[in-house]
Amino acid sequence: MTLQEAYQSVENKKAQSTNTSEVKFLNKFLDILSALKSRNFTNNEIQSLERELDTIDLESSTRYKKRHYKKVLNTFETYLIDTFSLTVKGYYTKLGMALGTTFGMLFGIVVLSTWERSMGISLGWVFGMLLGLTIGKAMDAKAVTEGRAL
Repeated sequence: MTLQEAYQSVENKKAQSTNTSEVKFLNKFLDILSALKSRNFTNNEIQSLERELDTIDLESSTRYKKRHYKKVLNTFETYLIDTFSLTVKGYYTKLGMALGTTFGMLFGIVVLSTWERSMGISLGWVFGMLLGLTIGKAMDAKAVTEGRAL
């Protein structure tokens, strides 16, 4: 399936869908496909993209469409990151906040537990999230300047 065919297929599914959460995932997928159409790829890279679009099964009609669209979108984003080092907007920010929150909470439990336990956890969580947000924003800006962001 070519990029244009995939774009048309997703656009048709968006027109048929009445659920706003499904439309949200389809819009994200359309944004990624339109950004890919404007990039210059070699013939081998285009063939690789087309093979991946064939394997993700856009045309499947399942009962849980939102879950299917989310899975397809995550699979395709992972493929783009692994194969071409291309990231979507805000990828590193989300990743940084998730990791910062996790490690901040652990830091709050282990180190800041000399205070009241809930206060240590809260402070660790907030500082970890802010640190992750800062690092993620910096990495997103770097990806944009290097031309790796979609």
